Amino acid sequence: MPGSPEPNPDRQKPNGSDHHGLDPRRFDRGSKPPARPVRPENAIRFGNGVWTLPGDLRWSFARSGGPGGQNVNKVSTKAELRLALAAIRNFRPEHFERLRSIAGRYLTASEEILITADDTSSQLDNRAACLARLRSVVEAATTRPKTRKKTKPSRGSKERRLKAKRVASDKKQRRNWKTGGE
Repeated sequence: MPGSPEPNPDRQKPNGSDHHGLDPRRFDRGSKPPARPVRPENAIRFGNGVWTLPGDLRWSFARSGGPGGQNVNKVSTKAELRLALAAIRNFRPEHFERLRSIAGRYLTASEEILITADDTSSQLDNRAACLARLRSVVEAATTRPKTRKKTKPSRGSKERRLKAKRVASDKKQRRNWKTGGE
């Protein structure tokens, strides 16, 4: 057509991108982006997308000093749970920092979380208690604490505070039973 400009095959788009805005050097038409790690069905979930495999949990049991009567000397009901920090999946670096500050007494020198429970005379219940404590510690590490926003007291709150102070002062003044002349 005489009035329309013809496309120049020598002219390239900026940054070497094609007409869709994607860099052809980065993506093949047949390739897909890398897949995220798939969480297995039997994974133990801690919340916020964090999980671990049941095989990563190391359990040990010992005789408990807790309740159980004569049974306490015969049956190992105290549960100990160990989990290496490296075995926790989808854990970000800031989560590790927060976990180190939160876990405190649960964290060992070998970068493991050690949780014990001997609350009941049932090994099964003590195992459940260990898992619940582990879940709460990891969940607390993955939730970002709310930052405090500095605010000033409102005019009304200042007035209410001063009025309450005046009322309390007047009440205490009325308690004075001594008269001035005696």
